[in-house]
Amino acid sequence: MKNYTPRASGFISRYLTAVIALFAALLPVLVFASEAVTADTPDLTSHSVGYLALAIFAVAYLLVTAEEFTHLRKSKPVIIAAGLIWGMIGWVSMQSGLGHAAEAAARHNLLEYAELMLFLLVAMTYINAMEERQVFNALRSWLVRKGFGFRTLFWLTGILAFIISPVADNLTTALLMCAVVLAVGGDNARFVTIACINIVVGANAGGAFSPFGDITTLMVWQKGMVEFWTFFSLFVPSLVNFVVPAAIMHFAVPAGKPQASDEVIVMRPGARSIMVLFLLTIATAVSFHNFLGLPPVLGMLTGLGYLQLFGFILKRSELKHLSVDATETDHAGKLGDIVPFDVFNKVARAEWDTLLFFYGVVMCVGGLGFIGYLGMASELMYTQWGATTANVSVGLLSSIVDNIPVMFAVLTMNPDMSTGQWLLVTLTAGVGGSLLSIGSAAGVALMGQARGMYTFFGHLRWMPVIALGYGASILVHMWINAAYFT
Repeated sequence: MKNYTPRASGFISRYLTAVIALFAALLPVLVFASEAVTADTPDLTSHSVGYLALAIFAVAYLLVTAEEFTHLRKSKPVIIAAGLIWGMIGWVSMQSGLGHAAEAAARHNLLEYAELMLFLLVAMTYINAMEERQVFNALRSWLVRKGFGFRTLFWLTGILAFIISPVADNLTTALLMCAVVLAVGGDNARFVTIACINIVVGANAGGAFSPFGDITTLMVWQKGMVEFWTFFSLFVPSLVNFVVPAAIMHFAVPAGKPQASDEVIVMRPGARSIMVLFLLTIATAVSFHNFLGLPPVLGMLTGLGYLQLFGFILKRSELKHLSVDATETDHAGKLGDIVPFDVFNKVARAEWDTLLFFYGVVMCVGGLGFIGYLGMASELMYTQWGATTANVSVGLLSSIVDNIPVMFAVLTMNPDMSTGQWLLVTLTAGVGGSLLSIGSAAGVALMGQARGMYTFFGHLRWMPVIALGYGASILVHMWINAAYFT
């Protein structure tokens, strides 16, 4: 993970503490209720339980934001917070004779989480399988061998981040491209810094126009707010979000040319087949949703079956061609130094901390929503401010607070908006995290990977340029997608 100098670390710690304190003070107007809440649900917004729930969530999120300094994984505090919040809700509901309402709301949020978790688990398994088959390493070695100049690499890594992240997650994409930058950039901190900023912006922008590119877009699609193919109308605005700051930063990239490497990495057998199966899995999920009216997760789990069947065939093939003595086989099925392909090993390598963090966030926000903050939030943001201002603000908030709870809050509030506004909030929540290095998983990960070269302050110096791209993408969306706003 990332590392800072003591001075920078102290500044960021104080900055984040102030942000969280402000967020906690404004939380009653930023958190929304679950759609499962009915007229019989008790209003706990002025109850001591409501205030205590807000405090618990604020403390939990402070711990999440301070993960770098405490080394406490972000899933732990939000899981505990979710249990405490729902425990208090259950106690109050039982006292008022409305225990069934709390149970129904909790089950509703659990179902939403389960669908998204299983969907993401399948996607992560495919990405891990491709990584094990050396797909990403082969791409990295090819780029390093070509001997491109710094400016060419700046654009190549940014464009590839933009292209790959709609299919793979933006975190994996950013890490892959950063590995290329570090391999060729060496000690050239100037190039590494600006290339990493470009990668973060490109990966986040690329994920914003695809239902699979980011958790927030996936949430919007599975909720049925935007049709699958409609997401791609955000391609041009997302491209603008990436190209505008990249074109300006281009002039700050060194004009030199790094020394090429002769490293050659070849994809392992079955790599291309797994890539094809992943595309087939995506097609299956889309077909289940669009043509059969079923949840996309059913199609994704069917696609996991494709990978399991292919993994069985691949494992038998590898075992057959391994020329080793039977005595070399250990109890784990390991033959010499080679471990045959096993799908369940790829499942085990999924980002479980991220998945459990997602659970904690969904349940915390759902619980705070059950308490009854929907009315005041709806009145403030989507009535007084208006949908456009509210949705632009969501993107700015996502540069400080993780975009998952912010988007889940908007979805559970379910404001009456046009498709154009739903596309707008999808765009802003996806690309808003690029404004600060701590605003997205890609940025946080790269601060650790390029430690000492890509830093919070290095990114902050380019924030006005990134903000220019943020504003331009919103204007372009409202221009070319004007028909969706009616």
